[in-house]
Amino acid sequence: MITFVTSNEGKFMEISHEMRQHGIEIRWEKVEYDEIQGNDTHEISLRSCNDIMGKVTGDFFLEDTGLYCTPLNGFPGPYAKYAQHTIGNRGLLRLLEGSERSAYFLTVISLRHGNRVLQFDGKVNGTISENEKGSNGFGFDPVFIPEGQDRTLAEMNLQEKNAFSHRGIAVRKLIRYLQESNLK
Repeated sequence: MITFVTSNEGKFMEISHEMRQHGIEIRWEKVEYDEIQGNDTHEISLRSCNDIMGKVTGDFFLEDTGLYCTPLNGFPGPYAKYAQHTIGNRGLLRLLEGSERSAYFLTVISLRHGNRVLQFDGKVNGTISENEKGSNGFGFDPVFIPEGQDRTLAEMNLQEKNAFSHRGIAVRKLIRYLQESNLK
């Protein structure tokens, strides 16, 4: 069994649900760690993984996600968690008033497998809605509409969200690797 390191229960629920669909059980380890600040989601995920190697036994993975809004020059980007805690969905909507609303989510999963760290990413393009909609999910889910859809991620059930989301894309890449490596 592989360990998923996160303090976010919503992320654990999404990822464990998707992995169970493919016959993979994961263990949740709630480890608080300092998330480095930077402009690159891949680097943040990698450095976070390297920083907690001594705190977790065996193979594990963690993930980092950013929301990149085109009219805001990529803000909040990898600072999505901070932006969510400070200005929230309503603050983001105010920042985008009167502008175009294209954005994308990027998730990067870093897997420690033996002495190596491998990364799997998922990106989904979309738009920021005019107002909050839906009660599922967490974070910016109530304001993000994936490309080709007419509902926010928060209006989708867990299975639908995983089918369209950045995190679901990254997790399916991780699952393929785990299955090919017999790490389940």
